[in-house]
Amino acid sequence: MRDLRPANVIDLRNTQDSGAGADLFPLTVEDLTYQAGGTVLIKGIDLTLGAGGVTVIMGPNGAGKSLLLRLLHGLLEPSGGWIAWGGQPLDDAIRRRQAMVFQRAVMLRRSVAANIDFVLRLRGRADPARRREILEHAGLADRAEQPARLLSGGEQQRLALARALATEPDVLFMDEPTSNLDPASTLVIEDITKAARDRGTKIVFITHDMGQARRLADDVVFMHRGKVLEHSPAAAFFNQPASAEAGDYMAGKIIL
Repeated sequence: MRDLRPANVIDLRNTQDSGAGADLFPLTVEDLTYQAGGTVLIKGIDLTLGAGGVTVIMGPNGAGKSLLLRLLHGLLEPSGGWIAWGGQPLDDAIRRRQAMVFQRAVMLRRSVAANIDFVLRLRGRADPARRREILEHAGLADRAEQPARLLSGGEQQRLALARALATEPDVLFMDEPTSNLDPASTLVIEDITKAARDRGTKIVFITHDMGQARRLADDVVFMHRGKVLEHSPAAAFFNQPASAEAGDYMAGKIIL
């Protein structure tokens, strides 16, 4: 496969521990297109992501951010183009090394502890001590026997994140996981996310919150109208965006 990386590709493998998932990178996307109902929603995206760190995806509503995440994770089939993980096409084996946390937490109809036990059994690691460690890390150990659907919104999202991380993913996709949460819950989610990053998990994180993006991002992908307009190191993006649309977005202007 030829090297299709643009000049500004952000590859953090040289600055962070390569980790067990380094063979999945670079993630290379070429001419990625997705259409539904005759409307093209993702328009010929070229993008390359390196291992390590937190890639934040930003852009106005309707830019295609969530669609891009679902395409990368294999929840949607592209209409055209291709996605390669470490030179290999996306398949079930690669998907099993990934996890995703959605904007609204999806709870299994069982206890908090059983939500964690479910994924641990899938991974062949059912262990009460491991489950307790996961719940303690999420601040939910004292809720272990409570029905998960009776948790507060912030607690449910912490459980959803803990459950995703219990699979020990090499890649974690996060689609605006704190958009409906209070500041305290948001900071807990951010702390858990940073800890996962520090353990070597690649994070791809969608947010509209500029402060959150500044706190988390190692690099930023900016989207508008189904296209990637720029991909830059976080400092460069926030200090001097390369596109007028990104500058307007950060200034709080309406982008049409």
